[in-house]
Amino acid sequence: MRYLSCLIFLLHFGFLGYSQFQLSGTITNEKNQKLTGTHIHTSYRNVASDPIGAFEINGLPKGELRVIVSHLGYQTKDTLVDIQEDLVLNIQMVPSETTLKEVSVSAKSTLSGKSVVESTLKSETIEKYSSQTLGDALKEVTGVSLLKTGNVISKPIIHGLHSSRVPIFTNNVRLEDQQWGVEHAPNFDINAAGKITVIKGASGLKYGGDAIGGIVLIEPEKITADSIHGKTIVSLNSNGLGGSLTSSFNQDRIKGWSWNVLGTLKYFGDREAPDYVLSNTGNREANVSGGLSYTQPNYSLSGFYSLYQATIGILSASHIGNATDLYNAINNQVPAIINDFTHEINNPKQEVTHHLAKFNYSQRLSDSSDLDIQYAFQSNQRLEFDLRRGASFNVPALDLSLVTNSLLLDYVKRNEVWTFKMGFNGFVQNNYANPATGIRPLIPTYDRIDFGAYGIFEYRIASDFILETGLRYDFSTLEATKYYQKSRWDERGYTPDFDHFILAEFGNQWLTKPKFTFHNFSGTIGVRKTFEKNWMTFANLSLSNRNPNPSEFFSDGLHHATGMIELGDLFLDKETSLKVSITATKTFEKVSFEVSPFLNSVANFIFLKPIGFETTIQGAFPVWEYEQTDALLAGIDASFKWDIQTNLNYTLGLAYVYGRDVTANDYLIDMPPLNLSNRLKFSKKEWNGFFMELQSEWVFTQKNFPNNNFGTQIIVDGAFQTVEVDVSTPPPGYYLLNFYTEKEFNLFKKVQTRMAFTVQNILNTNYRDYLNRQRFYADDLGRNIQIQFKFNY
Repeated sequence: MRYLSCLIFLLHFGFLGYSQFQLSGTITNEKNQKLTGTHIHTSYRNVASDPIGAFEINGLPKGELRVIVSHLGYQTKDTLVDIQEDLVLNIQMVPSETTLKEVSVSAKSTLSGKSVVESTLKSETIEKYSSQTLGDALKEVTGVSLLKTGNVISKPIIHGLHSSRVPIFTNNVRLEDQQWGVEHAPNFDINAAGKITVIKGASGLKYGGDAIGGIVLIEPEKITADSIHGKTIVSLNSNGLGGSLTSSFNQDRIKGWSWNVLGTLKYFGDREAPDYVLSNTGNREANVSGGLSYTQPNYSLSGFYSLYQATIGILSASHIGNATDLYNAINNQVPAIINDFTHEINNPKQEVTHHLAKFNYSQRLSDSSDLDIQYAFQSNQRLEFDLRRGASFNVPALDLSLVTNSLLLDYVKRNEVWTFKMGFNGFVQNNYANPATGIRPLIPTYDRIDFGAYGIFEYRIASDFILETGLRYDFSTLEATKYYQKSRWDERGYTPDFDHFILAEFGNQWLTKPKFTFHNFSGTIGVRKTFEKNWMTFANLSLSNRNPNPSEFFSDGLHHATGMIELGDLFLDKETSLKVSITATKTFEKVSFEVSPFLNSVANFIFLKPIGFETTIQGAFPVWEYEQTDALLAGIDASFKWDIQTNLNYTLGLAYVYGRDVTANDYLIDMPPLNLSNRLKFSKKEWNGFFMELQSEWVFTQKNFPNNNFGTQIIVDGAFQTVEVDVSTPPPGYYLLNFYTEKEFNLFKKVQTRMAFTVQNILNTNYRDYLNRQRFYADDLGRNIQIQFKFNY
């Protein structure tokens, strides 16, 4: 009720805020003469420079803005500015046969603070995690937690929701990489990101109607210089005795052509907890990506390709031989297998390979309208290796190949007071489950077809008041080919409801062809309002739908990477989310804060629940099954920043999610506990860009959890004894302290050299995270010392 009261209060006193800023400047030629009639084009408004070369655009929102400046006989300038305050953009144009010499940007006000709708990580922050994962970097965003399997595999949780509820877009392509698995990390090289944006909530209709939790948008680094530029980062880590090497080169706007290329290598051995080695937790990566584009004033063409390859070891102690050993492993709090440190990666392990290629064409139809067309191809192969003996040792237990072809079309029309966006997207997808593994595949072969259309209308009622509304329709069909054991078919109660899926009988199995079709409507309405004295508020109401994914429908057997038996359910229906979210921000001279409560009602919420043990020829494993209920999620994200002195500032972040199973009148499983983060930063630019920061993370004990404990029989003193297996009680809360510092050194001519030093978990704290699937078997990571060398040239 406290959260509901807070929501009602904020709804009553203010709606979603959005700052209005001004972009102005002067256009000159190479002789510093004022240029009149120069065209300045933005997505919000188009203007021309006056007789003294000046221009002014008012009513611009906070965030990145693309600005295109063109004048007959001069090279067109296409640049990106980050509007956090009023900006002056002075541009010197040069004849088209030469290159642009100067662009200067300066601030006119001191208003600060991040977007209340989007949270952005820029390249400076991303570089800190060069040898780690996308999930590790996303933890920098208040309100984002991680669902982990061990210490390398992680995926973001936004407002208590994860996996297919939080789609990830890289370079404007939705990542399709078997993301249904809780232990399937995004197949993406963090070093390929120039900027990462987190959109909390389901208001991004352009990207899909199923983003119930939120959206992660990854954009490549944008370079506007005409010469060749490069960057190399070398990272060395103590925990895992490994590191990474990444290098990139790029060049922009040479007679309209731009290109970039990037490569990354990662090599790690076993990670270590404070008291022991986490055996078989090394990983390898070898990634490459590159792009080529051609840009003219009225159109552009571009192509992009990336290859991601990774081998990831799975903790040996998470694969147990029998129910007695499994029970003891969970209750003893000590890994059943502890070996000496090694860089070798043995079974169990994952091997993943992901190809992505895309082609894009953009056309400026007029000064007020644009059209974008994009085609993308993705191929993902996932191999999971179990502890098999004899000739099958090197044969994967799971071999899945996923191929996706997608098409995207976006159209934008605008004038000074309104903007209309509409688009269409569709994809055809095939997943092939290789039968040569000799093991029943967890996920069957299937074909999926999706297409959707959306329209978004934004109306500027006043300079400080904007209304935005949108509607989206999605069609989806999923058809699988799957063998069911008759005993499993009867156990799940599929007769007579799904007998029409049965094609043939083969001994004790049914050959089935399940097919599901969905028609979904999603919508959003929001208002953005700026009040006096730097008050900004935002309110949004969104409706979204998510269909069950193939794992939730069809899982039937051992998931080798997690050491769990997972069972899907053909009775599952689509999730329907109705979410209201509010953000309020206030900026003072030295202090600013942001508060974002939300309330999300999800009908037919799908979750994975532990129900017992099952013994197979491979050993004893816990059994988890997908179930469905009506759920209510409420929570709050809050941040506070204080500029104590010119060179010293403090930030505080808080996130809390409350999840309730409305049908069972119980708590929801796997909800992030309350967590606080503190950061104290000292910077001194005069000291060669020196800064250092001390950061702490306080994760509280999760008190709100369902009791899913179950009984099993183990052998005690040579006889069977019934015991209760506690898989429900969360581990105690924990406190982590981290340190980071960076400084520039003048070591080489024409090369900017920076060195960074990091210590994670300074106190070498023993802890287990509630959202780590391997918390039953081992502690999390101990202290890690990292040294980075960054070269820009």
